[in-house]
Order: sequence, then structure tokens, then C-alpha cells
Amino acid sequence: MEFNLNQSINILQRTPVAIETLLGGLNEQWTHSNEGENTWSPFDIVGHLIHGEKTDWIPRMQLILSDQPDKTFTPFDRFAQLEASKGKTITQLLSEFKTLRHNNIALLKAKNLSQADLNKKGIHPALGEVTLAQLLATWTAHDLGHIAQMCRVMARQYKQEVGPWKEYLSIVA
Repeated sequence: MEFNLNQSINILQRTPVAIETLLGGLNEQWTHSNEGENTWSPFDIVGHLIHGEKTDWIPRMQLILSDQPDKTFTPFDRFAQLEASKGKTITQLLSEFKTLRHNNIALLKAKNLSQADLNKKGIHPALGEVTLAQLLATWTAHDLGHIAQMCRVMARQYKQEVGPWKEYLSIVA
């Protein structure tokens, strides 16, 4: 599928509601369980999404669209949420994510991006030159990937409990 800003916004706007529907009101057995050592729980994933809202997508978009000569992105700390989320509840994280995403979508829409804007480039510290369209497509795919990850982590909590049906459930493998 070719990148389409409006289609991406449709996904990006729905992500907080989808995640809140999935996780809201669940006990910590569901929200804080992970797949083992050095893996993330749904709680950790929501914290990661919050960190991205604060430091990744919109700040990088703004840098790409700026007049600054150096368009090199600040490296993203993929594990910052582990400290930033301490002492918070899943309800607090879901609320914070929803607010941040709402504000970021408003900022994105206010830019009235043209095709020329979408073709502008920034410098990713590991990947090199990337376009704004690629950044925004990645934001969308990143959301979907983490929703799938949350579902997988939760499904695997019943890996043994499903018994022989495990062979039909690739999500618990």
C-alpha cells in the first residue's frame, strides 16, 4: 500500500482507544506479565509508546520541517519507559498516552503537509537519510506492531492452559 497521510492518521487516532479497550480494567496479571527475562509486558509497551509520543515522532517531524541545517535525530531510548513508568498504574499510563496522542495528532494535522513536505529528509542515527513520509509510515506500523505484541504477550500467558489446542494457536507458540 502506498503511504497516505489520512489513512495513517486513521490508525494513529484509533491506537489509544484500541489499547484502552484491550487493557483498561484488567488486573496486573494481564497487564504486567511478560514473555520472560528481558521482554516487555503490556504495561511496559504502553510506557514505550508514551516515550515515543514525547521524544520521537513529532519532534523528528518538526526537525525535518525546520530550517536547521543539521537534521540528525536524537537517538531514541527504547528502554526509557522502564524507569519513567515506575509507580504509575496502567490507568494512568493509558490516560497519559491518550492525551499525548490526541495532542500530537492535532500538531500533525495543523502542519497541512504537502507532498513536498513528505519528501523532506532527516538523518536517523543508525539508518541514515529518511523521509518524513517514511517516518510517519513507521509511526503507524510501530503502533500496529505493538498492539500485536500486546496481544501475543497476553495470549502466551495461557500457553500451557490451552492444552492440545496449542498446535492450532500460532500466537502462543
